[in-house]
Amino acid sequence: MTSTSTSPEPDPAVRRRAPAAERNRDAILAVLSRVLPASGVVLEIASGTGQHAVHCASSLPGIVWQPSDPDSAARDSIAAWRTHAGLANLAEPIELDVMNDDWGIGEVAAIVCINMIHIAPWDAAQALFRGAGSRLGDGGVLYLYGPYRRNGAHTAPSNEAFDAQLRATDPRWGVRDLEAVQTLAEANGFGLNEIVEMPANNLSLVFAKTA
Repeated sequence: MTSTSTSPEPDPAVRRRAPAAERNRDAILAVLSRVLPASGVVLEIASGTGQHAVHCASSLPGIVWQPSDPDSAARDSIAAWRTHAGLANLAEPIELDVMNDDWGIGEVAAIVCINMIHIAPWDAAQALFRGAGSRLGDGGVLYLYGPYRRNGAHTAPSNEAFDAQLRATDPRWGVRDLEAVQTLAEANGFGLNEIVEMPANNLSLVFAKTA
């Protein structure tokens, strides 16, 4: 009599779920499928639950999707989603804090960062562009998603309320001014190629590394 062993299914409790990720994933994927390269490594910064990583990797099989997060519980969730999905092009999550100059990864084809820079100090946005500038080649895409102020004003009352909530939690957080982000991008060698209106008063910002 022989016996076989298989890897246990990950505990569903470890696989975190964010309702917002389920709501916005298709709209985000629609933009990413247009602007990302057809192949190469795409680094996702602050992958969170891992839901976007699975959704994008499953829909973009030519890309190697590299998730990351500084939080160990988030990386556990990403790893559990990865095991559950069984996607060959979804890499193991890596520990990555943009504030640390050593990201643990070298040159990549593109970088995706969803809902991070408003839930972090401005220093993190500066570090993100600095690190992206040293890891993307000419024409490499840096994609950001989230709420933004435009011309110094919020685009919706819900965003204004969210901004107040963020700043009450940590005064260093808050919905960023699109123009300030664009200026930061240009200082690090990126041009703003496209602004895409998204559901729930969010924006997709598509930056590209310039020569």
